[in-house]
Amino acid sequence: MTNIDEDRLRPTTEELPDDIYSEEGAIRADFLAMVGAAIADRDVLFLRQNVAKLHESELGDLLEAIQPDQRLALVKLLGADFDLTALTEVDETIRMEIVDQMPNEQIAAAIGDLDSDDAVYILEDLDKEDREEILAQLPFTERVRLSRALDYPESSAGRRMQTEFVAVPPFWTIGQTIDYMREEEDLPESFTQIFVIDPTFKLLGVIDLDRILRTKRQVKIETIMRETNYPIHADMDQEEAAQLFEQYDLLSAAVVDDNGRLVGVLTIDDIVDVMQEEAEEDIMRLGGVGDEELSDSIADTSRSRVPWLLVNLVTAFMAASVIGLFDATIEQIVALAVLMPIVAGMGGNAGSQTMTVTVRALATRDLDIHNSWRIIRREAGVGLLNGVLFGILIGAVAGLWFQDPNIGGIIAAAMLINMMAAALGGIMVPLLLDKFGADPAVASAVFVTTITDIIGFFSFLGLATWWFAIS
Repeated sequence: MTNIDEDRLRPTTEELPDDIYSEEGAIRADFLAMVGAAIADRDVLFLRQNVAKLHESELGDLLEAIQPDQRLALVKLLGADFDLTALTEVDETIRMEIVDQMPNEQIAAAIGDLDSDDAVYILEDLDKEDREEILAQLPFTERVRLSRALDYPESSAGRRMQTEFVAVPPFWTIGQTIDYMREEEDLPESFTQIFVIDPTFKLLGVIDLDRILRTKRQVKIETIMRETNYPIHADMDQEEAAQLFEQYDLLSAAVVDDNGRLVGVLTIDDIVDVMQEEAEEDIMRLGGVGDEELSDSIADTSRSRVPWLLVNLVTAFMAASVIGLFDATIEQIVALAVLMPIVAGMGGNAGSQTMTVTVRALATRDLDIHNSWRIIRREAGVGLLNGVLFGILIGAVAGLWFQDPNIGGIIAAAMLINMMAAALGGIMVPLLLDKFGADPAVASAVFVTTITDIIGFFSFLGLATWWFAIS
């Protein structure tokens, strides 16, 4: 009798969808099902034909979409056909989960086929012992290049740079340079510039490839080279390097050491990753969730969120203590308890708007000492205008609701005060934190919320206590 499971035919490469993504941008469910079945049946042929050929970003998305046990099984089944570059496309938790299960010999063999920037990206998160064992298995020249890149500070241009580049002496001719690019095998797969160096590797200039193609063979390099546009120091923070790329529309930039010697090159694809990482980091920190990843466990996720929740709890008690000062007034006028959250909530939202704009402007260096006072005056004006607008609106609604114009006038005045405080707090808090070396993205939200809560409650309840005391 024929065994149906054993004779089951999987779709061929031609029968599989050309695009593994659905219209919503997620991995197609039918493709995931096929891959899952192939992993369960240990169908190496199917995986090599349909998974190993995927682009590194597609393979990264697939690794994030399947179950943890399937990830490890997939890597083992593919063996040498697994593209290690895909690990640069997944979050750190998944990357370490996979790398920890791979033999160092397999990692070393795969590292040799990667660009240096991708290799450093994977090696930097490994334990020191594992990293040294892997490096020891690499050819001497490659080992030295990777070790030097790993010696630079984390999140620096030196960590992001690619150590493969094309460099020639100034006395070469265009013809020699073209022949060198044609014949030399150990060159980057793609590049847009050729760097000019002296015998000590000191950077002298740069030539774009289009200029080389338009120049006669007998012309010397030194006659057409130009000074390098904005060379980047290897110790420069990657975010600052990204800002240079954005400001000057660079496609690539030379990376130099303390002595001005060429040590690598930064390319636009790496900078795009940096911009995405830095923007995501700012957003996460504004929410008080740190370096949390979607693949983190429940315990890790909770642990990353608890510290700022504790800080928020402390500030909440501070705001509650302000309310406690006016408990007698609240007992007499119940309407105050009903309306208090409106004043604090509107102030908190207004403060968050200003704070978000300010933190982003500080991160992109659009806000500095030269224009800070102009922006502060602008935000104060916005706070005043919004305070008047919403004060009148909420005051009218509250007066009609409780049939008491006094309540309407009190909440209108409190709204104006708190909206002004929110605007000023939203810009001043990040500026002060930045001035004293703290990260505005991390701490601003707690302080701004505390300011708007305390001032909102105090102004509303304080005005009510004073008004009803004199009336």
